[in-house]
Amino acid sequence: MTAELLQVLIVEDDLGDVALMENAFSEHSIHSVLHHVEDGAEALAFLQREGRYRDAPRPDLILLDLNMPRVDGRQVLTALKSDDALKSIPTIVFTTSAAPDDIAASYGSHANAYVTKPTGLDDYDRAIIAIRNFFGHTAVLPNRASDGSAT
Repeated sequence: MTAELLQVLIVEDDLGDVALMENAFSEHSIHSVLHHVEDGAEALAFLQREGRYRDAPRPDLILLDLNMPRVDGRQVLTALKSDDALKSIPTIVFTTSAAPDDIAASYGSHANAYVTKPTGLDDYDRAIIAIRNFFGHTAVLPNRASDGSAT
């Protein structure tokens, strides 16, 4: 196993949520680099390495909010999972919506998981830590499988 940093793209317009995610990732043994964009248009530019994101790394994991300005998470998920170069990136919808239609549509658009943001701080932290631990320790990620670090 390599000591390579876990590259995480956070697509989230609420800076308070971003701070909570940063805290949950920083407190433990998984060394990560978090990249943050505030809306779906920026997310697509980051993923397609356009404009100021020309040198952006390919994320190992995407945490995607649904309800954002300009281009929402639903549109990002559809674009991401329709792109052969990007569709293998694990994408977790992490949103306040618990609407059955949003859940069904997200999985229908090939989200890898759907997590409703908990309202309590401890539960929120536990949810992010569970995601971080699974994708940082347990799952073999497609971007890392080709570098010889996975068997």
